[in-house]
Amino acid sequence: MALRIGIYILAAVVLAAHFLRQGNIAPVVLCLCAPLLFLHRKRWTLIGLQLLAYGAAASWVVLALRLIQLRQQSGQSWTLAATILGAVALVTLLAGLLLNSRAIRERYPL
Repeated sequence: MALRIGIYILAAVVLAAHFLRQGNIAPVVLCLCAPLLFLHRKRWTLIGLQLLAYGAAASWVVLALRLIQLRQQSGQSWTLAATILGAVALVTLLAGLLLNSRAIRERYPL
């Protein structure tokens, strides 16, 4: 269970770093505070954390598509950036999916 939560925290920190690079402080604070919801053991917090992870994965995919488009237009190589952002999106999606395991759901009652 600690590994599942650890992957989620890692995904949240990486997303916070992305927002920090853009200078958006409010999303940084939200990303860093979201894992604290694991301390509140209710099912709705688990569902909320999953939805945040899925939304973050979708935002990584959108960012990857935009970056690919920009790099193709400027004639730059885009494969490495797409691979990295794709991997980040997959880890973030995995973080959300792992919260749906039976071990986690048993610790977060309805």
